[in-house]
Amino acid sequence: MTYQSDLLNLLSERGHLHQITDAGALDALAAKQVVTGYVGFDPTAPSLHIGNLASIMLLKRLQDAGHRPIVIMGGGTAKVGDPSGKDATRTMLTEEKLASNIAGIKGSFERILRFDDSPTGALLINNDDWLSKLGYIELLRDVGQHFTINRMLTFDSVKTRLDREQPLTFLEFNYMIMQAYDYLVLAREYDCRLQLGGSDQWGNIVNGIELARRIDGKEVYGFTAPLITRADGAKMGKSVDGAIWLNESELPAYDFWQYWRNTDDRDVGKFLKLFTDLPLDEIARLEALQGAEINAAKEVLANEVTRMVRGDDAAQAAQATARDTFAGGGAGEDLPTLNVGEEGMRIGAVLTGLGFTASGGEAKRKLAEGAVKLDGETVSDPGYVVCLEPDAQVKVSLGKKKHGILLR
Repeated sequence: MTYQSDLLNLLSERGHLHQITDAGALDALAAKQVVTGYVGFDPTAPSLHIGNLASIMLLKRLQDAGHRPIVIMGGGTAKVGDPSGKDATRTMLTEEKLASNIAGIKGSFERILRFDDSPTGALLINNDDWLSKLGYIELLRDVGQHFTINRMLTFDSVKTRLDREQPLTFLEFNYMIMQAYDYLVLAREYDCRLQLGGSDQWGNIVNGIELARRIDGKEVYGFTAPLITRADGAKMGKSVDGAIWLNESELPAYDFWQYWRNTDDRDVGKFLKLFTDLPLDEIARLEALQGAEINAAKEVLANEVTRMVRGDDAAQAAQATARDTFAGGGAGEDLPTLNVGEEGMRIGAVLTGLGFTASGGEAKRKLAEGAVKLDGETVSDPGYVVCLEPDAQVKVSLGKKKHGILLR
């Protein structure tokens, strides 16, 4: 479908479009004026992960199309916890931990979005600025009257937990009211007319739209992107080793780069559209590559995403490490390292210490399978102790994709 506005055309062509509350009205508005839109991110960890990257890209597309993005740091909502997609109550975070997480997360937005004083310059705002000042009686009286328990019970974030007979606290039950109130404040203070998010946020977004209409009579809109899954059915953003973090402090650049380099052949075109700015005709050429040639497209994907998220130096270093490790059989400088000390270290402890295995039991299984090598030589004895001379190093590999350096 072709739209009037560059915004909806861009989002549609790139594969970001799932649902829009009033496509015609939003399209007409975006075609005639700068639209301010926002996405909320609860700072529940010291880094965002690539599942969040999909939402950051929505803000980037908004800005690329000539509109103004707002990043909402959920310093207030994170004190409650979004029940969407969760099977259990979130751990409560202290003020200090939330502040620390926000500080760690900000850099990801600053790399990808343009923050300046222009009409389309991005803004970063903490919703704790208004939520923590909101009196409970005021919230119940002015906002609560617009929500019915009957309807709130129908939302997936609530219904799923209740259907599974899993606890949903009164605190979490109020999350959707708080998020709706965010939209009301942003519409008033910043003339924000659009909230964007993943498909699991549809109910929360609709709540905010209806609240703005009922209290202020203001027409605002919602846009959701599809849940991104890999060709194997797994949720985007997870690996066998856990979340793929955006921050270097949580995940080395090489491991971040390698995640994208290992993309399933069937996902290359989709991920190039969603997570890079490459022209669509170039993406079509790359995803049409066959056989071993598709690996060149995967390197382009890994380079482009790593450059955007971590910077050009990180992308170049990661690619050089990969080539040294795989093509040349050497040991790239960007590989994870572990010091085995004077006494040495059992091979199982080495594997868990590098994060290659999650437990000693898993390490033993990998050794028994013949999947572990030291400088190319297979090691299968779980009692083997890696001892090194001073200043020596050895390359350890688990399978074909996990490599590290052992030092003394």
